[in-house]
Amino acid sequence: MREAELRRLLAANLLSAVSIVLTVFVPPVFLSGFSVLGTHLAWLCVCSVCVSVLSVTLCLILKPSQTSKRGSLSSKISRFLKCCIYFFMSCILFHAIIVLYGAPLIESVTETFLFSVLLSTFTTLQCLCLLGPNVQAWIRVFSRNGAMSIWENSLQITTMGSILGGWFGAFPIPLDWDRPWQVWPISCSLGATFGYMAGLIIAPLWIHWNRKQLTYKSR
Repeated sequence: MREAELRRLLAANLLSAVSIVLTVFVPPVFLSGFSVLGTHLAWLCVCSVCVSVLSVTLCLILKPSQTSKRGSLSSKISRFLKCCIYFFMSCILFHAIIVLYGAPLIESVTETFLFSVLLSTFTTLQCLCLLGPNVQAWIRVFSRNGAMSIWENSLQITTMGSILGGWFGAFPIPLDWDRPWQVWPISCSLGATFGYMAGLIIAPLWIHWNRKQLTYKSR
């Protein structure tokens, strides 16, 4: 494992975490009344867009994927369209799963869908940036000992952190505390965001700590 590659991963993850923090403090400068709790749906949109733009930009600059190949313009367009379709399907799938877990079916449809977009941004978009629209590669990465690079290890950790964070964030909703952050889906989206940010920070540290045990083999 090269230390330079680990430093690139650390820099990319820290930049992603800082971008999420900036979505809390920068928009209120330009939008009066903007806040994470008061205008939560607007913040969900801002956060999803910022993370998406930064993730795609970092992917194009750092090129962490080992399987990226130069192709024709038509193949690149086809790949881009597949990524868009996969992302949209992920949003629909997350929306359906969230509803099955108890979210309102008809009421708060916008809130539920924007939460599913945020989850897809933290999980599916990262898979698309690193692995492309290759479901077999996704299954490999999330299988036991399936990671082939530190970037894939980081993808595993951030994805699990986002999903677990969103799940744990649902626990306070039914409690009768009458707090503004208990309104659907604020606690879940904040939980997913904190889980994703925790994964961004923990991943490089975990990889550095276990660098001697981590061996990556090409398949």
